[in-house]
Amino acid sequence: MKTILFQGDSITDAGRSREDDSNLGLGYPTLVKGELGYDNPGQYTFYNRGISGNRVVDLYARIKIDFINLKPDYLSILIGVNDVWHEFGCKNGVSAEKYFKIYSMLIEEIMEALPDTKIMIMEPFVLKGAGTDAHFEEFQSEVQKRAAKAKKIAENYNLPFIPLQDKFDEAAKTAPNEYWLADGVHPTTMGHELIKRAWIEEFKKLQ
Repeated sequence: MKTILFQGDSITDAGRSREDDSNLGLGYPTLVKGELGYDNPGQYTFYNRGISGNRVVDLYARIKIDFINLKPDYLSILIGVNDVWHEFGCKNGVSAEKYFKIYSMLIEEIMEALPDTKIMIMEPFVLKGAGTDAHFEEFQSEVQKRAAKAKKIAENYNLPFIPLQDKFDEAAKTAPNEYWLADGVHPTTMGHELIKRAWIEEFKKLQ
């Protein structure tokens, strides 16, 4: 049985259980589990270790217990928006350069410890909304910098990259921003479905 690990912040966390690994929360990890589990009965075990509020430095701090110890066959990482958001809220953000440095260290150490694990890098994203409106131009600019760094990391280590910003921008042409991202950051059910479809599309290429 192959193991799939989802990692990230609140977008990945999505209310997952800390006691029951079968409860992946209300977000894209559960939607992925539903589709893959239905199409491939008994072939995958799923873990969600997303933690609300996490920045890339927080992921790195738990690399042993929540990455390496789980020995996943497949790993996806979505991180970056809190590295920006925390700077506005409590002056505890992570600069784009430090984000790149720590993210690179994270990937290098995972690849060294788990050379057979297939890693997918997901693009951080943002729309204008209740949580981002006050500083939107700077918020958008800074998230774009983290997105560019995430893509560069994928290129540097020859890893699949899952673009999401353009998909949300296109979706926002069909319905209001809050239909997809409730506050400009956190996806609604429809936003999670968008992420799930992008995730599945890239995952199938790894098979």
